[in-house]
Amino acid sequence: MTRKEELAIKLDRIRSMMLELGVDGVYLKRQDDFAWLTCGGQNYLGWGEMGNCGLLVTQSETHAVTNMIEKQRMVDEEGLEEMGFSIHAGIWYENDFERKTLATLVPSGKIGVDFPSKLGTNIDGEIKKLRLSLTESEIDRIRKVGYMATLALEEAAASLRPGDTELDAIRRISGALFDQGMEFTSLMCAADERLYKYRHAIPTGNRMKERVQIGGNMRKWGLTICLTRYVNFVPVTDELRKQYRINQEIDCTLMVNTIPGQPYAKPLLAAKALYDKYGISDEFLKHHQGGPIGYANRDYRVDFDLGGTIQDNQAFCWNPSITGTKSEDTILVRKQGFEFITRPIVFPSNTVTIGDKSFVRPDIWEKY
Repeated sequence: MTRKEELAIKLDRIRSMMLELGVDGVYLKRQDDFAWLTCGGQNYLGWGEMGNCGLLVTQSETHAVTNMIEKQRMVDEEGLEEMGFSIHAGIWYENDFERKTLATLVPSGKIGVDFPSKLGTNIDGEIKKLRLSLTESEIDRIRKVGYMATLALEEAAASLRPGDTELDAIRRISGALFDQGMEFTSLMCAADERLYKYRHAIPTGNRMKERVQIGGNMRKWGLTICLTRYVNFVPVTDELRKQYRINQEIDCTLMVNTIPGQPYAKPLLAAKALYDKYGISDEFLKHHQGGPIGYANRDYRVDFDLGGTIQDNQAFCWNPSITGTKSEDTILVRKQGFEFITRPIVFPSNTVTIGDKSFVRPDIWEKY
């Protein structure tokens, strides 16, 4: 599938939505939505929510609205003109250029936008729904992202030794990512007592002694994946190994129950039943279980109130945790069954069986 063919699929989705919502234009300026519509482009200098170039879609035309600073890169490196976008660029001090341009291009003023703005009605939630089912080209890309990110994180983990700091681990992972033109939207690391105290451990100068957890969200072409791994510098106790296996059983149960057409709460209920079965119901309350991933760290944090159904070709990252362990990898849900987007590459592995299905999962790496 070419970039233009992928774009055509997405324009069809937007234009169908426009008819349903009764708007004459849709204006996308969020970083994630820009990456989605341009099939992997980047409209930002620093990571955040909003970018420096917006994309306008009408029933018959596509436009890009930016400034003279960004225009040439949008043409040369993002290829917007080649993709069919007419570029409108204002001078940096023309503060009203964006509004005037949109008013000219959509005289009715009926515009849906993907952020809170006086420019139009915020339809961010509706746009997000259009991104959930990945095209075949996006699937090819997210597979590559999953492999590259996993290799970067696992090789960094393999290099760790007692006495290294949590920041050392993040430095090595981020360097490997940047070497591949990737970036991270979050990287967490916790060693020893911090691993047990914090579900979201910001890396510090804390020096590793016996155990370390590393993981986070990494992306390229706008597509984000997530995984977590563990390294032990002392033998893994029977108690810890048993807990980690239970954690992985919960994770795989979430995965096998993530089925296109089913409500988001179905896998969540299956996971909660296992927490209850093993007498750790309180652990279910201490952290969310994850959810869909793609152009954001999580498109939704799945809870019992989340409506909608699981889509075919939708990426997920469940992250069930028990104090001291977490199981986390990215999968792609398809009608014929899910596939792992991240999986152990250099890490040791173990097998988890759910019903009549077995899955290869990363084990705790013992390095002593």
